[in-house]
Amino acid sequence: MNRRKFIYNSGLASLSVMGLNSCNINSRNLKITILHTNDVHSQIDPFPSNHNLYPNKGGFAKRASLFKELITINPNTLIFDAGDIFQGTPYFNFFQGELELNLMKKMGYNAATIGNHEFDAGLKTFKKNILNNDFQFISSNYDFTNTELEGLTDKYKIYNKGGIKVGVFGLGIELRGLVSPLLYGETKYYDPVDIAKDISTKLKYEKGCDLVICISHLGHQYQNDKISDTLLAKLTSNIDLIIGGHTHTLLKEPLILNNYLGEEVIINQVGSSGVFVGKIDFNFTNNNKNSDKFLVEV
Repeated sequence: MNRRKFIYNSGLASLSVMGLNSCNINSRNLKITILHTNDVHSQIDPFPSNHNLYPNKGGFAKRASLFKELITINPNTLIFDAGDIFQGTPYFNFFQGELELNLMKKMGYNAATIGNHEFDAGLKTFKKNILNNDFQFISSNYDFTNTELEGLTDKYKIYNKGGIKVGVFGLGIELRGLVSPLLYGETKYYDPVDIAKDISTKLKYEKGCDLVICISHLGHQYQNDKISDTLLAKLTSNIDLIIGGHTHTLLKEPLILNNYLGEEVIINQVGSSGVFVGKIDFNFTNNNKNSDKFLVEV
């Protein structure tokens, strides 16, 4: 694959990459657009004009306009968030996450995975916000049995866009030592690598997905052997794209690694606070795994 690049405009970033194909795709060409954010941290408003890094940048309203424009261009668009939607501004202190999920639902987000700060108001409040806003969380390696969230999250979700099946699963970080047990209760954490291997194989082969995406709140990379997006990519197979969060890593171009079968995995993460949006276009062409690379300016 050729090098991927970012195009910057109005405080938002667009990332376009060339796509891939599978044996399940139909006879016509089709583009699937994936938009994604991470670690928005309740940044509802743009940053103030005197902000040292991002004056007047970000904000839910600007992002909503961007989503609307891009969905109009390509209706085959999916929008995901990689966790830590909550905590960081007085909006969370006052609304306890209700406002964030309400706005994200209206903006067109399809789903998010659960970050450690989603527990900050406790499971009971988190449950109320999910139910009040009918917001979909995908969490594959947290077991919420005997908690307020039991039955309210999905282990994976399959989206059908123009005949292309997109399988999505989500991975969360180890909560012990990071979040108070009083906040996450009896939530159980399972090894992300084992879960990823099982679910990605199921999505690709049993469910026949053409594209497999992991929404991850594991973090991009660490100095030690702590599980991260980069390690996950190397230790698994069947994952086409890892959308990352937790470490607030702003990748100026996506990282491309080989999985343990030697196949390419795209890894991306777009900083924090909603200043940047990742945009990845997958071009599907029947019986052809080659594809064209192009840039889109937002």
